[in-house]
Amino acid sequence: MNPNEYIQGLHHLTVSVGGAQEDIDFVTQVMGMRMIKQTVLFDGAASIYHLYYANADAEVGSVYTTFPFKKAGVHGKKGSGQIEVSGWSVHTDSLEFWKKHLDKHQVKNTGIVERFGQKMIHFEDPSGIGLGVFGDDTDTRNAWQTDQISKDNGIRGIYGAVLRCREIEMMDSYLRDVLGFSKVGQEGAYHRYHIKNGGPSRVIELLHVPDLPQGSWTFGVGLPHHMAFATANDQENAELKAYIEGFGYTDVTEIKDRNYFHSIYTRTPSGVLFEFATSDIGFAIDEPEDQLGHQLLLPPFFEDRRAEIVKPLEPITPPSYLQNK
Repeated sequence: MNPNEYIQGLHHLTVSVGGAQEDIDFVTQVMGMRMIKQTVLFDGAASIYHLYYANADAEVGSVYTTFPFKKAGVHGKKGSGQIEVSGWSVHTDSLEFWKKHLDKHQVKNTGIVERFGQKMIHFEDPSGIGLGVFGDDTDTRNAWQTDQISKDNGIRGIYGAVLRCREIEMMDSYLRDVLGFSKVGQEGAYHRYHIKNGGPSRVIELLHVPDLPQGSWTFGVGLPHHMAFATANDQENAELKAYIEGFGYTDVTEIKDRNYFHSIYTRTPSGVLFEFATSDIGFAIDEPEDQLGHQLLLPPFFEDRRAEIVKPLEPITPPSYLQNK
């Protein structure tokens, strides 16, 4: 098989953050993304929100998901083997707006910098999660509009991700030889790879950090957790699982039901956790498209425990545009 025929691009990026309300306010007001789902973490016994955000069309390849762990008091260590930057696509001529917008909200940022001939701004959320807006004028996806961010200036979806990597060689081989990505350049400590022909949601960078100790692989405030690639369906995931295991990466999980997609997970040579998520279910299976994110939803297998699960959760106020849904 050719994995490059199965992997369409990035599906979503997932991080662990601080407070739930703090996260909602930052992502919807500062980043200007659409809140599309309130649910909970499906793994483990603790009650933890799982919040989903996306562009105006809630498209695969535009999704950002967060686990707020502040109330649970769970922390970890930043280091190598983690996502350095979750990157979001905006039009290049909006970067001046983004610099002023981030400064207005007192968000520390790099200002406009350039790498691989592309302009971008890196910044952090309140919990220390690394984020970036990357200028790309080919991206025609539909940005969400807010009272502070116009559709023209808004985030259109995922651009890519930057991964901290102590050793490049094995991860380079994994991306190229196992997953079929292509290396397209190196600039200093940054190594860039394309999924298929590259472009929005199809760019991966490895940041070589040879002296940085390994970071936590757990959930915890301010820790990125995983990145997900889009596949079509369970059949493709099953074939991809067998293919990856054939290279000796035998820790690929069985298919997991995430309600809005089905997934397999595997730990890469860098330490970063990769997920392969199907694109054939979607986010409107349990609430109407125009009401995405308006209430806390649980998967069918959790509904009989709703009171128990909801009780420990931090009370939240969704964005104003959802409050009258």
